[in-house]
Amino acid sequence: MGRLREPPMRLPPPAAALALVAALAVAGTVLAAPPGDAAVADLVARDDREGIKALGPEVLPVLVRHYRAGDEERRSAVAVLFYWLGWKSEEARAAMMADVQTRNQALRLHVQWALGRVSNDDSVVDALLDNMLHDPNPLFRDKAACGLADDQIHLTEEQKARLFERLIDLLESPNEETRRLAGQILYIHVGQAKGFRANFPPEQRAKSVERWRQWLAEYRESL
Repeated sequence: MGRLREPPMRLPPPAAALALVAALAVAGTVLAAPPGDAAVADLVARDDREGIKALGPEVLPVLVRHYRAGDEERRSAVAVLFYWLGWKSEEARAAMMADVQTRNQALRLHVQWALGRVSNDDSVVDALLDNMLHDPNPLFRDKAACGLADDQIHLTEEQKARLFERLIDLLESPNEETRRLAGQILYIHVGQAKGFRANFPPEQRAKSVERWRQWLAEYRESL
């Protein structure tokens, strides 16, 4: 609001317009058509990440189609691309959420890491927290924590506060592993420990948790 509109562009006469298009074609700057499935499939098969990136965000729906139609190996390869690109896509989030509890190790790990790099939907944090707390495989629990610590790149400040609150609550868990993972995630996000150690006696942990709760209140006031 308040900014002047740019004046409309004057269209060149037909002959000049054709000459402009030809010049752009020679320079290789004519806008490309949306990428085709076959071309993208070839790039995925060759793990040509720069080639995929060069297609721009328009490639995301095509990658989602390849993800949905692929076997576990192909879905894992596409999840790696989603992670590497870091572009938001709710379609990609919805597709990968179907595999957030798969027993295929490679696919599971790549999905857990990629979800936060395509979406800031609250369901991503909730699913990763659930895996961290309840999965029977300690590898999946640990790597879900890694996804929460390192890969939530699109969260708003309010969503970060929501995540921090849940992690601070988990500092009081009766499970030492849960306390340790929650403390590590907080430290990676905030760079502070507030004196918390997962193996400290309950009374010492309680003092640290109280410091965390005070910090969170101040953090929210600053938003």
